[in-house]
Amino acid sequence: MSTVPFKVIPANLRLPGAYFELDNSQANTAQANQRALIIGQITSAGIATPNVPVISGGTGDANLQGGANSMLANMVSTYRLNDSFGEVWYLPLADAAGATAATGSIAFTAAPTANGTISLYIAGQVVTVPVTAAQTTATIATAVAAAINAVAAMPVTASVTTSTVTLTADNKGLCGNEINIQFNYGGTANGESTPTGLTYTITAMSGGATNPTLTTALGNLGNMTFDFIANPYTDSTSLDAVKQLLNDQTGRWSFNQQLYGHAFGAYAGTFASQTTLGLARNNQHETILGFNGSPTPSWLWAAALCAQAAVSVRADPGVPLQYLPLQGVLAPPVASQFLPNQRQTLLYDGISTFTVEADGTVQTENIITTYQTNAQGVADNSYLEVETMFQLMLEIRTLQAMLTSKYARCKLADSGSKPPAGSNLVTPNTVKADIIALYQERTEAGFTQNADTFASTLVVQKNTVNPNRLDILWPGTPVNQMRTFATLVQFRLQ
Repeated sequence: MSTVPFKVIPANLRLPGAYFELDNSQANTAQANQRALIIGQITSAGIATPNVPVISGGTGDANLQGGANSMLANMVSTYRLNDSFGEVWYLPLADAAGATAATGSIAFTAAPTANGTISLYIAGQVVTVPVTAAQTTATIATAVAAAINAVAAMPVTASVTTSTVTLTADNKGLCGNEINIQFNYGGTANGESTPTGLTYTITAMSGGATNPTLTTALGNLGNMTFDFIANPYTDSTSLDAVKQLLNDQTGRWSFNQQLYGHAFGAYAGTFASQTTLGLARNNQHETILGFNGSPTPSWLWAAALCAQAAVSVRADPGVPLQYLPLQGVLAPPVASQFLPNQRQTLLYDGISTFTVEADGTVQTENIITTYQTNAQGVADNSYLEVETMFQLMLEIRTLQAMLTSKYARCKLADSGSKPPAGSNLVTPNTVKADIIALYQERTEAGFTQNADTFASTLVVQKNTVNPNRLDILWPGTPVNQMRTFATLVQFRLQ
């Protein structure tokens, strides 16, 4: 006769009455809340405590916490253009001690001979300034500087000396070197052209040096899970700090942390520099999207990519991260966009790729990790696809939820035993049957495949040293992504 598996109500209870004990072991259908983390520098106007994570209250809150002109606030604004709903946290960073700010300039060398409008783009943000034929180069410079400083989110501060506008990055470090300065990005098709007679000379932003150190900030994340991390940096020190955070042996993917997560970044550089960076990396927990010539700095590309990945993965981690529009990102000019053969090379060198639609929309093409070789230096594609990492993350959490809910307080006997129903006594075969049943459910739901092979190769056995431990070999196969159609058009003539 089977017994009811009470864990609290004693068998020898003599008090009369109706007693009830709750058991949630069969009721857990919860899913992990997949948070995003945005790493970014703040300015002196921000009130956030550096290196201490804080939940986001929206773009207005980001302006308050980081300063409206900060890297952090601009990253949050771009992130929210792509993910308006998910939970987001900040990891605010102060400029590094001893860091220098990048500077650049616009020198107006001849006044306009006709009325018109200046369309100036700084870090992808447009500043429009009407000018007249009556103005001098000095008055135009003053008007342009005032217009720049009137944009709260502008990541530079403008000053004027005679006819030259000097721009100084509001955040110190390498990030300022990426702040693009150009006129008329939209072109004549969008009504943008230089007023007749007006001439100028642009000096690109440069001189920014020394990024913040991430060690303390990352250490303060504690045990909170962050599945999507927007990393604004691609210098090796910063990338390696995030790699250490996420690694499989002692980091967030290790057996004793089980926090997981993936870092998304972007890199601005030529095709040659892209391959140099990609071949220097080998990390299944990081993604770097390569581009060249966009007015939008790389940290905003990183925020947009991270957000689009978050939206897609939360819905279904098996759906390929392709054809996703990166809102808030301006496309590179056609001459700077990587050709198909170059993108094919990049995808073998650890760099993710994108395409540009006819209307200028940037959309993802293939988002991969930088993992390329195993520990022996042999080519290895097992961790190539980002989707694989998120699929494994989901299946681990699903299996973990079942095991820890259903078998939280059970006795363990050998597989030859025949425990009575409801006795709280389980065997390896009992657990094995439940794992097979769960995998079958996951397969029917479209997350895994090859259920029969899984059932025949699954191993669940007592540990030979510790009889209180079950060892499990989980031979699962996540579903694949539909990426490519290869068709041989073998036509006939008649």
